[in-house]
Order: sequence, then C-alpha cells, then structure tokens
Amino acid sequence: MPAARTRRSAGRPSKRVLTRENIAAAALEVITAGGYEGFTMSSLAARLQVAPSALYNHASSKAEVLRWIQDDLMAEVDVACFAELPWNDAVRTWARSYRAVFARHTPLIAVIAVLQVSGAPRTLAMYEAVTEGFLRAGWKQAQIIPAIVALESFIFGSAFDAVAPEDIFDTGSLAGASPLFTAAVAAAPGRESGKAAEQAFETGLDAMIRGFAGFSRA
Repeated sequence: MPAARTRRSAGRPSKRVLTRENIAAAALEVITAGGYEGFTMSSLAARLQVAPSALYNHASSKAEVLRWIQDDLMAEVDVACFAELPWNDAVRTWARSYRAVFARHTPLIAVIAVLQVSGAPRTLAMYEAVTEGFLRAGWKQAQIIPAIVALESFIFGSAFDAVAPEDIFDTGSLAGASPLFTAAVAAAPGRESGKAAEQAFETGLDAMIRGFAGFSRA
C-alpha cells in the first residue's frame, strides 16, 4: 500500500507573511524597546523572524519603513475636529490628540520631526485637514505653516514632559540655593495630583492660542 500522506497541521504557516502593516508594527516594537539607535533592517528582520533578504523584498530601505511608521502614527491624530469645532477648540483637540500619540512613542520624536512628508499619504491628509481648518478660520496662507511648526514644536516637547519623572524639578539638598524656584515648584498646579505635566501643557497651549488671536488677520 502507498504510504499515507502526512497532513500539515493547521496553525502557523511555515513562512511568515510580510505586509506593510506587520513590518511597521514590528519596527515600532524595535524602536520602543531599544531606541532609534537600535533600529536597523537586520534588527527588524530578527524581530519578524525572517532573513534580511526577505525583508528587502517588501521594504526598500529603513527610511521607507520609518515613513510607514510616521503614516500610521499620524493617522491616529484627531483632525476631524477642524471640520466640527471652532478653530480655538479644534486646535486644542488636535494638539491634545497629537501629544497623546507621541507621549506613547517618544523615541520616535527625534526621527519623525525631521522626516519629509513625501511618500506619507496619511501624514499629508492630516496636514491637509489642519490647513483647511486654518483657512476656514480666516488665516492667511503664508502664516499657516509657521503656526503649525510652532505648535508642533510645543507638542513634541510636551510629549517628552508627559513621560518625565514627576520629581524632575525637585531641588533636594540645593533648595536653599534656589529658594524662589523651589517655592514655585511647590506651588505649581497639578503637583499633588500627579498631573503637573498636563497642567503645564494646557497652560502653554492656552498661551499659544491666545497669542495667535488676531494673528491670522494681521
């Protein structure tokens, strides 16, 4: 009798299927675990349990993978608010959402903040919605990008602050040498509740929005 065929057991395939989505997700895991410095195509291939040559069949370069990550993260930022809310409220909602996304992924800030947007359609869609909201609020075209860059600079810095130690400004044994600063730290809102970073963010965001008042028509 002919030998019975051996049926391959159901479950995990013998070769991992590589997609744009799981490559980007794995790259994000690599960067989160070891920082941007530890992110290479070899380390990414190891995370995906494939040979580097297999990875290069789907992603041409490290830069391309970073653009995929950028696109995935920017797609999480709330921009629907610009079509639904007055400009002031929309900027607050957008900025809070933007900060929340990058507070979860601070190792990526230094990389994504300087990435070109070409080749990143969802990133461009985010900026398009924000620009449309600014124009609808009466902003002059030439003033929009400087305002967005200023807001992003503040948002990225606040994302770092969101994950900083709560006692970062404690002066310890040097309190006597800096009594004014030490007293100001003690009086800062949100300190007792552990929400000092959120309070600082809201203070700065409110100041920026107030500072922009009238700027759009200047």
